[in-house]
Amino acid sequence: MKEEQHPPRVIEIGDGASIPDPSDTRLITAWSVSFAGAVAAVFFLCVFYPDPYWTIMKFLPDGIIITFKITILGILAAIPIGFATGLGRLSGNRVINLAASIYVEVIRGIPLLVQLCFIYYGLGRVVRMPDLMAAVTAMAICYGAYMGEVFRAGISAIDRGQTEAARSLGFNRTETMLLVVLPQAWRTILPPVGNEFIALLKDTSLVSIMAMTNILQRGREYASRTYEVFETYLMVALLYLLITLLLSKGVSLMEARLNYYGRK
Repeated sequence: MKEEQHPPRVIEIGDGASIPDPSDTRLITAWSVSFAGAVAAVFFLCVFYPDPYWTIMKFLPDGIIITFKITILGILAAIPIGFATGLGRLSGNRVINLAASIYVEVIRGIPLLVQLCFIYYGLGRVVRMPDLMAAVTAMAICYGAYMGEVFRAGISAIDRGQTEAARSLGFNRTETMLLVVLPQAWRTILPPVGNEFIALLKDTSLVSIMAMTNILQRGREYASRTYEVFETYLMVALLYLLITLLLSKGVSLMEARLNYYGRK
């Protein structure tokens, strides 16, 4: 008797935070316990041990602003790059397809830290860019490659019949992509895009090598002045944890909203 064949199970692992399941309505979940624990830890330390923990918290806001500025600008630049790369990977033109594939393979094969050093220090010998522009450029180039695979997979998941139906109604390729394919693909694309957004925020810690005053760099400055290394990096870690947990919950809520309207 022939053994029944089952499709291989796909294991999805991302660099960002774990996105909470929108359908999980339980009060006690991994997300809620983690978030409550982080908030309680910050509250306890700042109230009962204000020196140094509350002092450290007051020292970090400038770094939070820079961190979010790099993250938002980086993701806004990475999304169109990723969209163009995804279309290139799906293109029937062999030259475009090859160029997009080479970009993905090369960029994903080089660590982001190396890319930051190359753009800021290496290219800086030829074209000197401001710190913020260099950081955003490196983030956009790196995450554009990852976004390209996200868009490719999301667009490929849409049934070809949708495209054929749109073309039969007189839509051109651009209208078909923007009005038919992307609205449906976005429900599939949103969770991994949100995951990459969170991963990018965490990777902004790497720009401290450029002496940019992000959260980690502000923590390093405080630790170098006071030698309170453990306390400083504990607060930096808790702050990153709180931000990533809040963002992951935001992505989960957006996914739930898209699923709700998709069923209507």
